[in-house]
Amino acid sequence: KSDSDTYSCDIGDAQSRAKLVVQEPPLLFKQELQNEEAKEGKQVKLTCELNKPGTPVKWLKGDTVLCASEKYEFRQLGTVAELIIRDVKSVDA
Repeated sequence: KSDSDTYSCDIGDAQSRAKLVVQEPPLLFKQELQNEEAKEGKQVKLTCELNKPGTPVKWLKGDTVLCASEKYEFRQLGTVAELIIRDVKSVDA
């Protein structure tokens, strides 16, 4: 995308110009989240895979955006994003 710009070829007395627009492919899930079951007090890891590495990910529980804490840990390596939920309780369902 950063290559999008106007390019020109200059031969002294004449010049030719062209505009290059680079379109990024849409962001998609290569692997979506899967349903999980866990026993109370255990740890759960939710994983999804994206089609583009380094894509910013926002984790939500219902409509609430989750923040990293002792309860929630976020990991992202390449195209894989993980949410680790520690000490799960029934309210985490």
